[in-house]
Amino acid sequence: MPRKHRVLTGIALLGGLVLTAPAAQAQVEGGGWTSRSPGFNVQQRGCGQVNNLTFTLTCSTASGDQRAERRYDTYGGGTYQFEGSFRIQSMGGTRISLKQTFQDGPSAGPFFMLAVERGGRLYAVHGGATIATGATVGATVRVNTVHQVGSQHRTYINGSQKHSYSSPSGSFYDKFGAYRTSSGQGPATVVWSGIRFWRK
Repeated sequence: MPRKHRVLTGIALLGGLVLTAPAAQAQVEGGGWTSRSPGFNVQQRGCGQVNNLTFTLTCSTASGDQRAERRYDTYGGGTYQFEGSFRIQSMGGTRISLKQTFQDGPSAGPFFMLAVERGGRLYAVHGGATIATGATVGATVRVNTVHQVGSQHRTYINGSQKHSYSSPSGSFYDKFGAYRTSSGQGPATVVWSGIRFWRK
């Protein structure tokens, strides 16, 4: 084989190796994490539609339960991490919840809700604090939540910590997708990817 041909073949093989290498672990807050694979169920209510990891609110209704989400299994004591990336495909409405940490059991209710306004502001629904900006249509944003049950819940955007809450003890679960907040409305389409879970 001519030398030029050998070099080009080597480059092509190297390129193939790069493309097929496993994705690096992107979890935040150092090592010691153990991967986990909780089960989930799909929630579609009102005009909510779920197609694998695409979550759509098809209507502009500003009342009622408009929901397209995955609800994962409940967890208890310990430290848990969620990771996922979202891309807003379209946003005709505003104030759509993207990721929730929900308390289960006797005190059931949303503990933390990350929502987005049209224009790209990410905010905490409870308290209204701005968490980040730039979550505009077409942009991919990585979200990590680290939950030390009974201590603290921390939110990272693209690898940087942006928010924290004190956490009670109890049971919780993760949800993500597209959900109309009490002051929001669709339509909206959100595509999630790279979903991972860990604990330590």
